[in-house]
Amino acid sequence: MASTSSTKSVVVDRYAVGARINHWVTAISFILLALSGLAFFTPSLYFLTGLFGGGQLARTLHPWIGVVLFISFSGLFVRFWKANLWNADDSAWMSKLPDVVAGHEERLPEIGKYNAGQKLVFWGMALLILVLFATGLVIWQQYFGASSSIDQQRVALLIHAAAAVGTILIWIVHVYAAIWVRGTIQAMTRGNVTGGWGWRHHRKWLREEVQKGEVKAQPAE
Repeated sequence: MASTSSTKSVVVDRYAVGARINHWVTAISFILLALSGLAFFTPSLYFLTGLFGGGQLARTLHPWIGVVLFISFSGLFVRFWKANLWNADDSAWMSKLPDVVAGHEERLPEIGKYNAGQKLVFWGMALLILVLFATGLVIWQQYFGASSSIDQQRVALLIHAAAAVGTILIWIVHVYAAIWVRGTIQAMTRGNVTGGWGWRHHRKWLREEVQKGEVKAQPAE
């Protein structure tokens, strides 16, 4: 008599719905800010203002989108700052960067929820978004133009532009890494990852989830 069995895969919850919404609001706000900001960065990119209904409307919307980004990222910061604190595992991981690039996961130390690269992205974005917000207020003519001198506004504008370039570069690294490490994007779309992904990339975190009983099986797709 033939027996039947169902094939199941192990999945681990990584991000709750609220965290994923928070992430995507931040991501969309950042992209809109980058596009509208680049439009004013150089005349050759001014055509990007057409995405926002023209130059005047883009200039009006840009700082308000910045406020949304700051509030949204603050939410992410509150959620994840503890998990992004540096520890000895991160220093060991950084010492193995050639193996990271080569994909030799078996040579890397066991990592918690985030590796050193992800933590650098987190803290880099946190610092630069704070700088962008502070300098953005200084150069927001409609509400704060009278609160600083022209020279102060010029300095703030230069710092604002430099911080913006920095955040864009970090964002490119973040997106590239998410695509490069197969299965990562699923964490921010479905909220979970496979057990195999967790074992390969964040083994210490996976062990902790197993101890908490957060690992479950579901029918394989």
